[in-house]
Amino acid sequence: YHGKNDEQIEVLLGLLKREKAKIVELEKTRRLSKEEKTIAILVRENWQIKEIIEGCKELDEKIEIETKVAAEVVNQLSMWDMVWSSDLITKAVMIGLIAASVWSWAIIFEKINTLRQVKRLSKTFEERFWSGGSLDKLYDSIGNPQDPMSAMFVAAMKEWRRTNIMKSKTDRGLRGVSLQQRIEKAMMVSMDKELDEMDNHLGFLASTGSVAPLVGLFGTVWGIISCFNAIAVTQSNSLTSIAPGIAEALFTTAFGLIAAIPAYIAYNMITTDIDRYAKKLENFMAEFSSILSREIDDTTIKAEMAGE
Repeated sequence: YHGKNDEQIEVLLGLLKREKAKIVELEKTRRLSKEEKTIAILVRENWQIKEIIEGCKELDEKIEIETKVAAEVVNQLSMWDMVWSSDLITKAVMIGLIAASVWSWAIIFEKINTLRQVKRLSKTFEERFWSGGSLDKLYDSIGNPQDPMSAMFVAAMKEWRRTNIMKSKTDRGLRGVSLQQRIEKAMMVSMDKELDEMDNHLGFLASTGSVAPLVGLFGTVWGIISCFNAIAVTQSNSLTSIAPGIAEALFTTAFGLIAAIPAYIAYNMITTDIDRYAKKLENFMAEFSSILSREIDDTTIKAEMAGE
């Protein structure tokens, strides 16, 4: 301001004030622009979040609709429709398990009926055997034996009648011992033969009880692999496209359990009953062998007393 008059100084001061005011306005404008940018960014991000939320809602609605449609499709498909609509290997597994289940039930009913009949006939024979009547008359009245116990009795009596221990007094004792051994062996052979017939087809029940779940699991794994291959080919991962295939795959496991559980339970029950009946036959063999042994001894003593 040196060398300037008052008017010039006032003019310069006015210019400085105006420039300062412009600078202040510019700073305000710059500050507002930063705030507007920040607000714009926040608004844009908010809209993006809203779009994501709306997209998730739409996806949830789509999944719910597809789930309902898949459930309707599965409910509309019957079990046999799923069997016949499956691929060849899965179909073969399910049909094989159904056949195994049917055959297992046939064996179960046949064995239960046989055991019931055998126990009834054996009880009737025991009542006649222990009634105190003649063993020869009982043997003549039996004819063709219908149960293992009477078959053992017939085998023993045949051996008894076939051997004549009265031939010679020099070897009568040896003949008696040999006869008892042959009778016991004849009863043992007859018992083993009858029990083998009762055990027939039980191996199939044991195999079905142990193998059927594994076969069903194989069918399930194969069915799921087929479903994933179908997804890869069609490029569709919707439930409506994969639900029937998964249901078909799980049906093989169900069929495996349906075949295995009754077979396993029935095998244990039937083998337990057969073992209990075999023990009863062994007791009868021991008792009958004792009776024949006493009869042999009495016959030998009577022959010696008669002076033969």
